[in-house]
Amino acid sequence: MAIASDRRLRSGLRSTTVLRCEEVIDVKSLLLVPALCALVAGTAYGLGAEPPATLASPPQPAPPSPSAPRPVSYEESEEVAPYVLRDSEVRSIRSEALGRSYKVQVKLPPGYSAAENSDHRYPVIYFNDATYTWLTATGVTIFPFHTGVFEKAILVGISHAQGEGSQLSRTRDYTPSDDPGTRFNSGGARHYLTFLKDELLPFVEMRYRADPDRRILSGVSYGGLFGVYALIEEPGLFSDYILTSPSLWHNNEIIFEMEKAAADAGRELRGRVYFATGETEVPEISPGFDDMVGQQRTFAAQLRARGYPNLEVRDEIIEDGTHLSTYPIGLTRALRWLLPGKNPYHG
Repeated sequence: MAIASDRRLRSGLRSTTVLRCEEVIDVKSLLLVPALCALVAGTAYGLGAEPPATLASPPQPAPPSPSAPRPVSYEESEEVAPYVLRDSEVRSIRSEALGRSYKVQVKLPPGYSAAENSDHRYPVIYFNDATYTWLTATGVTIFPFHTGVFEKAILVGISHAQGEGSQLSRTRDYTPSDDPGTRFNSGGARHYLTFLKDELLPFVEMRYRADPDRRILSGVSYGGLFGVYALIEEPGLFSDYILTSPSLWHNNEIIFEMEKAAADAGRELRGRVYFATGETEVPEISPGFDDMVGQQRTFAAQLRARGYPNLEVRDEIIEDGTHLSTYPIGLTRALRWLLPGKNPYHG
């Protein structure tokens, strides 16, 4: 299974060796096959029962009576149609600065079109890696939006560049420096951030009732790294950040140096930042990974130590969380903090 991130392998002097997760096969999952087969067999014949040595031929059905209605075939009864996500749409934006196009997936909250909400402006959550993150987010938020657990918001997913592979696009767009250890070109985060600031955000805010003072940026892995970069480079562009499994290891942890340089220059970071990383994202459990748990803890502590007056940081290590499973858990917990509704969940 491909994982949307590269991983740096730290093994003795081979600290620059790159192990990419799309090249790793989870052999443990293969061990489940006999157990699953046994479970299926137990279910078919009764748990604890032995299947028969031979299976008798199934009885032949009696011919239908002349008065019985003709059974409808499966093909005749099946109506196949694409599923359309309610109150959603897909647009395309051409970046003049980048010379590339990106799809923009938009999900409007319940009641957006109601007459009584015609003057209401909504917070907007922007999701990088929209192929995965945006659809997950629509599922995580649909019930909390309807029940008032979360404040309603507009969800905006930003695709990878059209016509490009996802890894090529995200490695270039989400990384803040040129890392020779990556397979694809890197270091395009400054250009991508300018695209968001000058083209994408105005595009969204001209077409929807979006509150420009309440922009939330969400990112996973490289997308989480990009969120940290945006926090450092453009303080105030986003009001809040949801950053799960951020790839702080990129290019020998250069993002730590970038934050220090910004602090030394007197730059005031501001906003609310939520970090979450899975407890399995460490080399002892996931060979080939950096210590992403330790890196998150260290970076969060570094931000707190600055004493930025308008910056609030929360960080969590998700029990049993993996690089693939941490995002929906972290997103849910972050939204309980950042967008509590009229009926917040206290469980």
